[in-house]
Amino acid sequence: MNHIAGPADFAAAFGVSRETVGRLKIYAGLLERWQTTINLVAPGSVPDLWHRHFADSAQLVALAPHRAVHWLDLGSGGGFPGLVVGQMLAERPGCQVTLIESDERKCAFLREVVRQTGLASALRVDIVTDRIEKAANTATVGLVDVVSARALAPLDKLLGWCRPFFGDATVGLLLKGRDMEAELATARTTWRLEAEARPSMTQVDGRILVVKTLAPA
Repeated sequence: MNHIAGPADFAAAFGVSRETVGRLKIYAGLLERWQTTINLVAPGSVPDLWHRHFADSAQLVALAPHRAVHWLDLGSGGGFPGLVVGQMLAERPGCQVTLIESDERKCAFLREVVRQTGLASALRVDIVTDRIEKAANTATVGLVDVVSARALAPLDKLLGWCRPFFGDATVGLLLKGRDMEAELATARTTWRLEAEARPSMTQVDGRILVVKTLAPA
């Protein structure tokens, strides 16, 4: 993928509508303003927001099953990848995105993005301010079609957080870094999983682990 310098590059790379790009532009403006008081992303990455965060998140949509309607994002932070995915899915009827984030200030930011972009008029967005591992979240959210996470925790721990939401047809899309193979070897001592590593389209050392089955070893 060529470097995504801004909205026009993003639209060309992902083939999204003018409306989607418009919502992302609002999102970008909000992030730049809120970043001055809340550490939503690494400060040095803000000038490269469209590539480092928007495109990095958006690449997951093509790896999800076409039938997927309920997407769960763990540790959403500033909305990456889950809220960007939500903006991408807004034109697909019946979709739902659930974002779990324990930081109340970051959840306030996520809600403001949803409000100002009008995303909730196009699809259901649930923002859960809580710890991922709380049993109540498992019961409330239930099984989902896709579970995503980005730079959240070592893989063996992350898979433990994913497992309660994993059904027979669930797919995990986990953005990892250069240590993914070592993390995967460690995780296989605890978990039985069918997984495939894909190269990131935006990060030279990045990997996307596509998990298709997941069970305790």
